[in-house]
Amino acid sequence: MPRRNPEGRLPGPLGSIAEMSPARRLVLALAGIIALTTVGTVGYMFIAKMSLIDALYMSVITISTVGFGEVKPLSPAARLFTIWLIIFGVGNAFYLFAVVAEILIEGRLREYLGVTAMQRKIHELQGHVIVCGFGRFGRVVVEELLRHSIPLVVIDSDPAKHEELSRLDVLHMCADATRDEALEEAGIAQARAIVVATGSDADNVYITLSAREKNRRAMIHARGESESGMRRLKLAGADHVISAYQRGGMRVAATILRPSVVDFLELATPGHGTEIDLEQLRISANSPLVGRSIATIEKETHKFRIVALKRANEAISLIPDPDTLVQAGDHLVVIGERTSLKALAETMES
Repeated sequence: MPRRNPEGRLPGPLGSIAEMSPARRLVLALAGIIALTTVGTVGYMFIAKMSLIDALYMSVITISTVGFGEVKPLSPAARLFTIWLIIFGVGNAFYLFAVVAEILIEGRLREYLGVTAMQRKIHELQGHVIVCGFGRFGRVVVEELLRHSIPLVVIDSDPAKHEELSRLDVLHMCADATRDEALEEAGIAQARAIVVATGSDADNVYITLSAREKNRRAMIHARGESESGMRRLKLAGADHVISAYQRGGMRVAATILRPSVVDFLELATPGHGTEIDLEQLRISANSPLVGRSIATIEKETHKFRIVALKRANEAISLIPDPDTLVQAGDHLVVIGERTSLKALAETMES
């Protein structure tokens, strides 16, 4: 066995061939087969006095080891030439088969196994988020959900975007989200929310209709490009419709008119402030906060305020009464220091 150099490479030509890509090795193997076939054909024509067709036939069956038999009896010189052709030709043929197998196994099989493993993980998800479209809007949504460790699946029909999704270690599907099968494969029945973020209002309306039909409970957040598109998305069953251009324009205008308010909102954006967070807490049935008043909770938590309360089908209550008792199923919108929110979350979990 050839010894490797200190860098772990084989010496000389062996090392150069081993470092080639499978495609280049395939070209090299094919060139070797063609060269040996040519040499064999010419050799049989001169040594065994065969015609071009017979010489080519002998060369092919000898290199491929088919063994159909000799076209005509061979002289000792022709038999020695055949032995030489077998030694070099069979080795080259096996090398060609090995390279082809490597390309098939490392390419198609790896791709198949990767897709199969990803599909299995997707089918095991419960309470995840489906993001349809990985453009600029969808990418921001995905990055924010990943930052909070929210399980999600991305559906996008552009193969070029799936390399980036693989680097981000995001479960994804190369499919058309307007097709019912794509939503079903993404686990729409078990999803808690779906973000419809393609660049087409028509596609977004169709996806929203399909998603609402397949999951009545999931929250649907849809992107709208036009006023008519936003209206149709609402009619199709979207819970929240967002226009990135409208929202961005309003934020710029607000920055000009009320800069201090905008600075506060930026500070209170979940996870982006230096010390303050604005978060939503859902009160479970076994939470220690059940039955306690808002005033008591605020008093026991350092630098912490409950700014809104959403209860069942009631309208959201801003700055709820301090004597209001928290109930199971309530949603509290709270603002406070990040350390205080973290301590409260740990109390709720315990």
